[in-house]
Formats: sequence, structure tokens, C-alpha cells
Amino acid sequence: MNDEKILLVDDDPGLRDLLQRYLAREGYAVKAVAEGGAARRALDQGHFDLIVLDLMLPGEDGLSLLKRWRVEGVPTPVIMLTGKGDEIDRILGLELGADDYLPKPCNPRELLARIRAVLRRAGVASVPGAPGDSEGILRFGRCALDPAARTLERDGVASRLTSGEYALLSALVRHPRVPLTRDRLISLARGRDSDPFERSVDVAISKLRRLIEDDPKAPRHLQTVWGHGYVFVPD
Repeated sequence: MNDEKILLVDDDPGLRDLLQRYLAREGYAVKAVAEGGAARRALDQGHFDLIVLDLMLPGEDGLSLLKRWRVEGVPTPVIMLTGKGDEIDRILGLELGADDYLPKPCNPRELLARIRAVLRRAGVASVPGAPGDSEGILRFGRCALDPAARTLERDGVASRLTSGEYALLSALVRHPRVPLTRDRLISLARGRDSDPFERSVDVAISKLRRLIEDDPKAPRHLQTVWGHGYVFVPD
């Protein structure tokens, strides 16, 4: 049984149902949607390990969705489903950050093989925000974020963060200069854990500013993007 969660975005109901049932039999948790708006809402509401994305969608097409996600700092691997003759779209998709592509109509077994290969490369066993063995200390301004100890140091003085505060700060630091909505921050920070933060994002940001900023009322690193969310600005 797999733990990975897959978001399947395809407007063809027959193919969507076929792929969803096939991947579910292989042990994947599959969320299937038919258009871009539903895909964006699904990503805002939870974490996925991989996205299978049809490029020909009603409304906002797959290339536009892919470009939006990469600009927003969404790191989730993407496998594109393309028409046989859409060579230019495949090239554009790969340039925009797709991890692989498969022409339609596709064989479910080949898609499964590509999904497994992409997930192996992506190393999905790690939860977003969790430290890896090779991770180093992240430094900015007068601060150092230690993923191994989950501590934040300022001028050599350590402050231990709650798991939610650490995950939130780590998500921001790993997406420098990318404005992130509150929903996106929650999705990036909580990984596969569907439980909401015990404290709101705004309250956690306020505490982090007091620990990080010279002047929390005029923050330099954890800035507010009015009407959108927050952005981390490095040195």
C-alpha cells in the first residue's frame, strides 16, 4: 500500500475514471478533478505528492496552471498528458517545470511506471518542511534556522519553535521572494498532515517576526503582501 497522494486533472470523464480506478488499485490516494479551478482548490486544501495534468483543459489550460504553480513556488512533481502532435506544448511544459510527459491516449501501466519513476526522483518519502540528513543551516540576516534541531537562532541565542511555527518559517524560507497565500502556506507547511494549525498563520507570523526582525512592526524578512499573504525576503 502506498502513502502517496496524486492529483489527477483531466476533463475526459472516461479517461479520468479509468486512471483514477487503476491508480487506486495500485494503492495511491487519487483526487480526480476536471478543470483548473478545482485543481487549484484541491492544492490549496491539501498536500499532493504528484500531479497528473492534462494540458487541454476547459478555461485555464494545463500550461497556464503549470506556469502559475511554479511561479507560486509549488514544488509538486507534474506529469503532463498531451496530444500526440503537441510537440511544442510538451517542450513548453518541460521548460516551465514539468517532470515528464505522456501522449494521449495513454496506457495506464505506462503512466504508472512514469509516476513511480518521478516519485523516486522526487524522494516523496520526506514530508515538506522536514529536515533531510544533508540539510545545512539556513542563514539570513542575523538569524540561522537549524532544520535538524528545529531551532531558530538570532545573534547566537536559540529559540525553540513549535512544529507549526518551524514548518511555516521553513516553507517561507525555502520559497524566497515568492508571495504565498495563507492556504498555500498551510499546505506547504503541514505536508500530509490534514489537521489545521493549532494557531492561525497570522498569529504564528507575528511571533516569528518578534524573534527575527529588528523592528517587528516594519519587517524586513517576513513581509505582508496585502490582499494575498506573506513573502520571505532574504538578505
